[in-house]
Amino acid sequence: MSKVILSGFADEIDRNLTVQMNVLEKLNIHHIEMRGVNGKNLCDCTIDEAKDIKAQLKKRGFSLSAIGSPIGKIKIGDPFEPHLEQFRHVLDLAELFETQYIRLFSFYLPKDEDPTKYREPVMERMQGFVNAAQGRGVTLLHENEKGIYGDVADRCLDIMKTVNSPILKVTFDPANFVQCDEKVYPHAYEVLAPYFTYMHVKDAVYSDHHVVPAGEGDGKVLDVLKALSDRDYTGFLSLEPHLCHFVGFTALESEPDVLQKAAESDGARLFEVAANALRGLMAKAGLTE
Repeated sequence: MSKVILSGFADEIDRNLTVQMNVLEKLNIHHIEMRGVNGKNLCDCTIDEAKDIKAQLKKRGFSLSAIGSPIGKIKIGDPFEPHLEQFRHVLDLAELFETQYIRLFSFYLPKDEDPTKYREPVMERMQGFVNAAQGRGVTLLHENEKGIYGDVADRCLDIMKTVNSPILKVTFDPANFVQCDEKVYPHAYEVLAPYFTYMHVKDAVYSDHHVVPAGEGDGKVLDVLKALSDRDYTGFLSLEPHLCHFVGFTALESEPDVLQKAAESDGARLFEVAANALRGLMAKAGLTE
């Protein structure tokens, strides 16, 4: 059986790092894809603040699977140089936390306009990220996200082939494809399989795009996991349940209305629901931890 490593966006549990680790520990998950910590985006933390966070993680036996950065989650018309400078800080954070992976995006486009109109500036900026990351020992993971250039599989592939760098790969998110009315499996998976390096685990339904636990929607999560098992995938499966609003969500997401409404205090319970759903599918797919 193929072995994988579970991780997750622990800010969906609680804003407080200690609470995040307490819950993950009970779930026997020891990696975090860190996005929000103590009510602040990790990428906005100073190096000294990050050192303190790292010390807390190390004391409890936790590591970062990736930095869940918001890099590339700006409008394509926004100034790029300040954003690139922020990315350089994220590279420093990745080095500090000794994590290989940085999640990023390919820029929000104006609604109802032809994405190909913005292809050239998108590619220039994605190349800018790769150039800045050369020699830093990291892999940049592009996530398919509704409303950005790389929201559907064919444009994700366009980015991969155009930039054509061994340090730019794909974070595969089934729910995000569903929310773009894209067929997840086999289409999106087969298109991106050569670049598939990391997976976000959440599911959604086509009818109104709301998010559900893995296996309960139209994201073909079980089929994707079976395909990973067949190829002996040994990477991360990162839980991003999106079953409730969490501190900082509004600042990070462009369309929070697609999510189910739930109280922030339900974060721990709903994260456990998501973890149990994933583990049930893993058993069916022949994946172990």
